[in-house]
Amino acid sequence: MDASFIALFGSILVVGILVFVAIILTGKRKYTFNKLEYQTDFLAIENSLTKENPQSYNMSVVEGDKLLDKALLEMGLSGRTMGERLKKCGKEKFSQTNAVWNAHKLRNQIAHEPGFKLEYHQAKHALAIYKQALRDLGAI
Repeated sequence: MDASFIALFGSILVVGILVFVAIILTGKRKYTFNKLEYQTDFLAIENSLTKENPQSYNMSVVEGDKLLDKALLEMGLSGRTMGERLKKCGKEKFSQTNAVWNAHKLRNQIAHEPGFKLEYHQAKHALAIYKQALRDLGAI
């Protein structure tokens, strides 16, 4: 009886250790993006921004923000809002963390402030920030 108890206890211990190792390894796994899809989507956003069409300024920033948020969600970052996901992402993920936050704040101004006027150079700069953020994450 003692030998079977020890064997059962040893088996349970080994299984427990294997489950623990599997949880640790999957938690640190780097997400693999479909880079072609992200590159295609971002190129379409960049091409939608035209100096002659002021309406494209707002739309390109909103779409760039949505694409970055999609990447954060695919990485498994939780949070009700993109802002919460950005906080969980941490400063080490982005080469220009403050710029990413500023681009996201610009998107929030577009979405929540009626009559907000965005300039072409602001939209172009925000897209450059989103592009770099997507590169930093490995999405493009």
